[in-house]
Amino acid sequence: MSDLVTLLEVGGPVAALGGGAAYTRAKHPRVYWPTVGLPISTARLLGSYGSVMEACGLTVAPSRLRVLAVKATTRREVRPVPPRRGIIRPTSTGLRLRLRLAPGQEPADVAASAERLRHAWGVHAVYVTTVKPGVVELRLVGFDVLRDVRMPRKTTAELLKVPVALREDATPFVRDYRTIPHQLTLGATLSGKSMYLRHLITGLARQSVALVGIDCKRGVELAPFASRLSALATDPDEAAELLPVLIKEMEDRYDLIKARQGIAPGTPDEEITSDIWGLPDSERPVPIVLFVDEVAELFLVATKKDEERRDEMVTQLIRLAQLGRAAGIYLEVCGQRFGAELGKGATMLRAQLTGRVCHRVNDEASAKMALGDIAPEAVFAACAIAPELPGLAVAGDTSGGWSRIRTPYLSLGAAAEICRESAHLVPDLPALKPFRPDTPVRPMESSTPAVQPHPVTD
Repeated sequence: MSDLVTLLEVGGPVAALGGGAAYTRAKHPRVYWPTVGLPISTARLLGSYGSVMEACGLTVAPSRLRVLAVKATTRREVRPVPPRRGIIRPTSTGLRLRLRLAPGQEPADVAASAERLRHAWGVHAVYVTTVKPGVVELRLVGFDVLRDVRMPRKTTAELLKVPVALREDATPFVRDYRTIPHQLTLGATLSGKSMYLRHLITGLARQSVALVGIDCKRGVELAPFASRLSALATDPDEAAELLPVLIKEMEDRYDLIKARQGIAPGTPDEEITSDIWGLPDSERPVPIVLFVDEVAELFLVATKKDEERRDEMVTQLIRLAQLGRAAGIYLEVCGQRFGAELGKGATMLRAQLTGRVCHRVNDEASAKMALGDIAPEAVFAACAIAPELPGLAVAGDTSGGWSRIRTPYLSLGAAAEICRESAHLVPDLPALKPFRPDTPVRPMESSTPAVQPHPVTD
């Protein structure tokens, strides 16, 4: 009987502690990681670093001087040398450490062993990045950060830079229009494409940027943000009138740049520019970001008369994509479907869109159209996105790199409120005033007086 009591006294708390840890790990990984997961993974890494590196083939033969020193001082066996390990830096989502590679090693050797390192140290994922020649950084992620997305608190807010999503390695995915001027974003219904668009608009709404929208779904996607938009077209007819105005604005800005380039003898080099960013602050026009939602509606035609309008609009979009960057005009093209069968100019327009974001799509052809020409292996990752994970997407660019990202939830009401609060930042662009959307006036809430008046009686 005493043995049973002792077992219950000792085993009961241990079982409760183990069950609580398992529950916390499954339901609240952000609480489990710093309390339990971080110490365990750190101990595993420190205790098995040398043997794990040797098992992964990441060790090299020691130098002759090291061999002679070991034999002269001790009689132990001379073992292969692993990469030199730096300081372990814990984070809220994992660990970071740097490795100095041994002579003859390359970062690809470490990247090829990332899956083995993940299992050996008991973490969710291991990512390898090159810091400088001979030095790589291992980013160990303790849990699936894309299951419950929380953006890092410290994010740099700069002009035309918007932290819009979270990467699978727990770093923010920043949409930088200065680096990647134009982007194609695809996604089926309920895939999270609209959420991605909301974060872009609300991030830019707080900056000194002109926002222009073309929403061929009668404005249901962009109309809630009308208070911050400088122009909005809600059907192909209005888009056919708006695009020539943007082309004229782009040409005027090129004339401004050319006037600045009136190079005279003795002109300093810093005053010679080929885009608006080399102009003085007093002369630089405000950047313009054009959002095109449901781009397929601009390509679809019903009559032969519509074909001429379609060809003209597509040509204007291609011109903006080719020449707009220097004039400070950037494109964000969105849609559910994008393929060569849309018509003439679709492939040419895609070639000018450097950035690519592909949410869950209904067919493999759309994923190939978005990612197939830059990273063929990313197509399979995009096709594997489950409907139960809205906001999950594959982001890539023409450099060949790609990663999984997920956008945090942002309600339509909250996004619209941010645009209303930023309405005073709408820049003055006379050419776009005819296309400025009507902003409904919000009715004032009637306040009830705290003290009710009483009638005076004689």
